[in-house]
Amino acid sequence: MEEGPIDADLLRVPVGPGSIHVERYGHGGAPVVLLHGFGTSSFIWRNIAPPIALSNRTAFALDLFGYGESDRPFDADFGISAQAEFVDRALTALRLPKATIVGLDVGGAVALRLATSRPERVDKLFLINPVALDELPSGDITALQRNTARFAFRVGSSILGVAPILGEMLHSGVADESNMPDQLVARYLAPFVGEEGLNHLLLLARSVDDEDMEVDELRQLPQPALIVWGDQDPWVGPKFADRLADLIPGARVVHLPGVGRLVPEEAPETLVTLLLEFIGASAT
Repeated sequence: MEEGPIDADLLRVPVGPGSIHVERYGHGGAPVVLLHGFGTSSFIWRNIAPPIALSNRTAFALDLFGYGESDRPFDADFGISAQAEFVDRALTALRLPKATIVGLDVGGAVALRLATSRPERVDKLFLINPVALDELPSGDITALQRNTARFAFRVGSSILGVAPILGEMLHSGVADESNMPDQLVARYLAPFVGEEGLNHLLLLARSVDDEDMEVDELRQLPQPALIVWGDQDPWVGPKFADRLADLIPGARVVHLPGVGRLVPEEAPETLVTLLLEFIGASAT
């Protein structure tokens, strides 16, 4: 899918301990808030947000706190519950009483936390390879958490910086590596340049844990939910999508064979079609 003709309005939104970067596509339509996953940023929605705007909705692609171009104070909380609180504050600052929340990977966990803690804020849930329950954190983040010292030494002794670690994760996140060329990897690596970039990536990894998600809370979710699952996710198997859907009342699952975790990079057209159908919008 080619990048849409709609340019984003770039916003800085205060959320308490700092500000987050928001890209707004379109004006005046029902809001759709897009939350990226671990190691990526709002950039991952570049092929998804413009078609949402063209369907007479307004898309808001957020850099989660500490990611992308958002602020990253060293003493801030970057965990799932904190991120959900920051998204809630961003909705207030953007004057959005309620929105459809789209969450990828860790962004899916943030979306679920927001839906359980602030249900009045969430109109619908559209989850893409979300991590939750005993799969939070998933294997990629767990590896970073367990091997922090080794990774720090490995990267500190390399002129390539964080590239060997995050680059490997990005390549593993797609089923077809042609969908993650070197120039695209470089774009995702940009916020983590230098030694401090590595330290921050490891800090973000350590901030992700499973204490924020309870089975009983998921069983009480009132919002319509659709789970889209790239079946070639190397860290979490496709059966987890069905297990999660069984917990969320009325949730549906769409499996995408031959697609990895980073569905917006590998199957943007399919993802847009599923999302617009889910929110009752039509492509133009």
